[in-house]
Amino acid sequence: MQLAKHYGAEVTGVCGTPRLGFVESLGADKVIDYTKEDFTQNGETYDLIVDVLGKSSFSQSKDSLKEAGKYVMTSFKMRDFVDMLRTSFGGGKKALCAILVAKPEDLVLTKELIESGKLKAVIDRSYSLEQTAEAHRYVESGQKKGKVAITVEHNKKT
Repeated sequence: MQLAKHYGAEVTGVCGTPRLGFVESLGADKVIDYTKEDFTQNGETYDLIVDVLGKSSFSQSKDSLKEAGKYVMTSFKMRDFVDMLRTSFGGGKKALCAILVAKPEDLVLTKELIESGKLKAVIDRSYSLEQTAEAHRYVESGQKKGKVAITVEHNKKT
């Protein structure tokens, strides 16, 4: 969301009631509380829908996409794979999976945006390497707001 805002996009965030303020603080122009409104039923259309939690599907969202809109998933299941294959031919709306290949220049840009205050890293909680199982349980609980970090201490031998 922060990168989209950095590049000038108008961003609508969709989340539950407890996260409304958090999503607004990340720069959303509009926030929809999914417990009160289904964004796919409000008549608005979008150039891009990014599903970071796997809570929707291309078939549920396609009417909310503009004619050449893209539905991007950060993880997908077999039915999503079929949608990606089916929409890959011809023009129109597309279902895509976000598979990123990190490049050094991306990390440099990220560093510069963080240092200039234009991008804020949101670390919800940190766990030690020994607490990795607990960290996974927390992430899977659906309660996290931001990233969960695993800290690794390196003991230098003297």
